[in-house]
Amino acid sequence: MTNGLQTTDYIVFLFYFLIVASYGYWVYNRKKKAEADSKDFFLAEGSLTWWAIGASLIASNISAEQMIGMSGSGFKLGLAISAYEWMAAASLLIVAIFFMPVYLKNKIFTMPQFLSQRYNESVAMIMAIFWLMLYVVVNLMSILYLGALAISGISGLSVVVCIFALAVFAIFITLGGMKVIGYTDVIQVFFLVLGGLVATYIALNMISEDGGIGKGFSLLTQGASEHFHLIFTKDNPNYIDLPGLSVLIGGMWIANLSYWGCNQYITQRALGASLPVARSGLLFAAFLKMLMPVIVVVPGIAVYFIIKEKIPGIRESDMLTASGVQDPNKAYPALLSLLPVGLKGLSFAALTAAIVASLAGKANSIATIFTLDIYKKVINKGATEGKLVGVGKASVVISILAAVLLSLVLGEALMGEGKQGFQYIQEYTGFVSPGIFAMFILGFFWKKTTSDAALFATIGGFVASVFLKFLPQWVDLSGLASYGWAIANSSSIYEIPFMDRMLIVFLIAAAGMYIISIYENKKGVIPKGLDIDVSMFKVSTSFAVGTLLVVGMLVALYSVYW
Repeated sequence: MTNGLQTTDYIVFLFYFLIVASYGYWVYNRKKKAEADSKDFFLAEGSLTWWAIGASLIASNISAEQMIGMSGSGFKLGLAISAYEWMAAASLLIVAIFFMPVYLKNKIFTMPQFLSQRYNESVAMIMAIFWLMLYVVVNLMSILYLGALAISGISGLSVVVCIFALAVFAIFITLGGMKVIGYTDVIQVFFLVLGGLVATYIALNMISEDGGIGKGFSLLTQGASEHFHLIFTKDNPNYIDLPGLSVLIGGMWIANLSYWGCNQYITQRALGASLPVARSGLLFAAFLKMLMPVIVVVPGIAVYFIIKEKIPGIRESDMLTASGVQDPNKAYPALLSLLPVGLKGLSFAALTAAIVASLAGKANSIATIFTLDIYKKVINKGATEGKLVGVGKASVVISILAAVLLSLVLGEALMGEGKQGFQYIQEYTGFVSPGIFAMFILGFFWKKTTSDAALFATIGGFVASVFLKFLPQWVDLSGLASYGWAIANSSSIYEIPFMDRMLIVFLIAAAGMYIISIYENKKGVIPKGLDIDVSMFKVSTSFAVGTLLVVGMLVALYSVYW
């Protein structure tokens, strides 16, 4: 096996690019309405099938942060990092049953629109700006940088060249609108899953010395048994990243429900569909989520085992940065470098597909929020449909170029030198997700919630997150260690695990919202409730069966790998 990409690999990759580009162009031209109708451009209203919705959800979610970041976390933490994927499957079911009917019943197309309709324009505008900053500064930048890092490691091209190449490809896909993104994502998911399974197969076969993947997985679970626990105990050195039962009954729910249910980037794929189609798409995505750890976590654990046992193929030096620091983000590229010619090109295409799909989806969401919730409401209230689509396209280009600049300036500082890119994204997204989730969940199901209460959750939740983050610099929290609420970090400072911080902030935000709402209700403030009917939460028999299958698999996995 050779480490660089060969001519055959580039041919395979080029073939992939031509397939996606040609199909996207065909979809774009099939319905010229996308040029003039903003809802069609941003939402692909009524034209995405359930399988396109489910595939697009996964293609946009599983990007460099999973393929690279989560594989790196698998290398360092083990199977426990799979909690993000498997609990996401459960979260998707909750969103399908309870969140999606509320959005579709009330004709919600963007998250700021929901906040405007449920609360007021001030809340909506503040959150629109919050989301735009979060999407560009955290998500787009991290996806672009981690993706470029991985592609650089496989292809030998410089990180800078890879950043610009990914940006151009993402702009090309995104300018076609949500319909092009949604349907090209079906192809991208196919390549993503196939390439990921090939990488896992190669790794397990290498461990078994060509004895088959069954034997390889058995040797892996025995030889790296410390990496096959889903729930960490307090004495585990990685407890600060995944604090025990919090992944089942604590902050993990806040992270997942906020991401999958209150996130324009995700919900946008289903908001243009009917309720049965949207639910079927979310259920399909839940099943795909159950498969993801096999593709993104097991390879990371396999690389850990191969280096630990000194199995020929991957050397410990392959995992080191220039300064000699072990870099978990290099686990997946190191594994892909071992693939045979041709298959390496396929996996390279799959990885590129994941990165581009995620960039495209995120950029489209940025354009949707800016165009419909800021430009149309504040800057040009009388804008035509064609003008809105034009502004949306300009927003796509500007946001991706901003992410390019941020990647070049901050990427190495925030996600280099052995840092876990996936954990970086989770922690910094967690500064706003608890307040957002409190604002949404109370806004959905408690009609007495007021606009001032929502403002408290938005601003107060962020302030509380920042306060708890820096509290260990001022106060000794070692007394909380025996309860598992504080863990010593690499600098021997006791801090609250960020997942527990999210739960604490959510409780603070929800309690504050309750107190403020009750006080204002007594003063005669009448909030704007949503149109909710209990009957809309009923599900079909086929959806109920699918839900039971997902729940059954989750119970089985946690029973076996507790």
